[in-house]
Amino acid sequence: MIQNQTYLNVADNSGAKKLMCIQIIGVNNRRYAYIGDIIVAVIKEAIPNMPLEKSELVKAVIVRTHKECKRSNGMIIQYDDNAAVIIDQKRNPKGTRVFGAIALMELRQLKFTKIISLAPEVL
Repeated sequence: MIQNQTYLNVADNSGAKKLMCIQIIGVNNRRYAYIGDIIVAVIKEAIPNMPLEKSELVKAVIVRTHKECKRSNGMIIQYDDNAAVIIDQKRNPKGTRVFGAIALMELRQLKFTKIISLAPEVL
């Protein structure tokens, strides 16, 4: 469960290291975001000499949450950290690589196929 003021790791090579969620996009009065939800975040840590800088507002899609996610077939998925991939206006990732495992079924339903194809491991 990701809510406002939650820190997330960045799971791609766009140049940012840490994000802080400031808004959940979509439903009006929803408090928490889960895998596949789009958030507005601010960059808290960034790699020097990269296109993204500290304190820049970006949109990101959540690919891993520490809170377990239950699928319709009964399988439960839980990760060690909270992570997101930075996306542009057309819902394509800004980075060229995605690090770590991501949830296949949840992202495929929301049509994030580019992120799925870049990931080294899908569950």
